[in-house]
Amino acid sequence: MDIDVSGFCSQASSILQFVGWVLTFFKIGIPLVIIAYGMIDFGKAVVASEDKEIKDQTRRLLYRALAGVIIFFIPTLVMWVFSAITEYGTASSKANFEQCKTCVLSPWDCN
Repeated sequence: MDIDVSGFCSQASSILQFVGWVLTFFKIGIPLVIIAYGMIDFGKAVVASEDKEIKDQTRRLLYRALAGVIIFFIPTLVMWVFSAITEYGTASSKANFEQCKTCVLSPWDCN
């Protein structure tokens, strides 16, 4: 029983493009929100002038920055998965998965 998925990317391009826009929004928006919250919390700690509070906020800012970096590199992980799928595909399906990859990672270039 063979399943033909050769037309999947062209049929689901609008959904994949939407996923790509959401991913782009998260890639840019979440690190900006993390930076803003970190600056506000760290500013409050500095104004309070308590060493323990400054240390706690510094550690929290570090964790937030790490989360922002991880979120920023999610598209790289997605690209790696798509390239792994493409490498194991046949020649006819490679072009199709390239369209999926383009729609998810560069939604502005998706046809």
